[in-house]
Amino acid sequence: MSSSQRLRSLLARPEIIVIPGVYDCLSAKLAQKIGFDVVATSGFSIAASTLGLPDYGFLTATEMLYSIGRIAQSLSVPLIADLDTGYGNALNVMRTIKDAVQLGVAGVLLEDQEWPKKCGHFEGKRVIAAAEHAGKIRAAVEARGDSGLVIIARTDARAPLGLEEAIARGRAYIAAGADILFVEAPQSVAELKAIAAAFPDVPLVANIVEGGKTPQISAFELQQLGYKIAFFPLTGLLAVTQVITSCFRQLKEQGTTANLTDLVNFQDFQELVGVPQFLQMEQKFAPQKDTSTNPPG
Repeated sequence: MSSSQRLRSLLARPEIIVIPGVYDCLSAKLAQKIGFDVVATSGFSIAASTLGLPDYGFLTATEMLYSIGRIAQSLSVPLIADLDTGYGNALNVMRTIKDAVQLGVAGVLLEDQEWPKKCGHFEGKRVIAAAEHAGKIRAAVEARGDSGLVIIARTDARAPLGLEEAIARGRAYIAAGADILFVEAPQSVAELKAIAAAFPDVPLVANIVEGGKTPQISAFELQQLGYKIAFFPLTGLLAVTQVITSCFRQLKEQGTTANLTDLVNFQDFQELVGVPQFLQMEQKFAPQKDTSTNPPG
């Protein structure tokens, strides 16, 4: 079964799917080890971790796809890839989608912001015409062919144009062939409910950013409201930033890490990245010692 088929199988189940955001192979492997059935790349987190820059459209398509490909190779669970706006017009979207299919991702996010885009919870977002993005969704559907790639249409229209326009765009994007709808940054539980009421038969995404614009409610509560996917895109990045800051501060102040209690055991880390398996392979293919005894010449 392909990764896209596995994702579609999970979507057919009644329970909500909780999906953490990852930004490199290590965070992805940790999410898989913990037991998440699906993980998703976070463009915000990849920009921060690879460039040290905010989610302002600084990453090129090549850079994003490179990171996504490495992450996909490190996983055995389905991966949803954040592909921003698709990096251009409908023709660019088609190439981007074909690349994503070749990389083995299970699903993609395509949003209707103008390029360069911004994080969905930043101020100053602007969106393209709804008809233009609907065309990009149709192009993505055509480009995926028979791969089964799951297409998630995202609209950022809530902030600049209001909730009613965001809902209208959502209808257009679903009509264009998107499998799932993602209305970014609703600002209250009432707005989350309004979105769910407008799309009773469409799988919906809620994006929970700690400190962002959407209320920080649980996956269980979101399921009760009618949502199918709960994204937590920045949780891992924010947690890691806090832990590394604390660790480095102690090292700077004390000149030692002897008193750090939150470090992963070195042996456990080796297990995580597969050192024992690679040691076995190394031994398997190591040069064999010549044990024969040659008669004197």
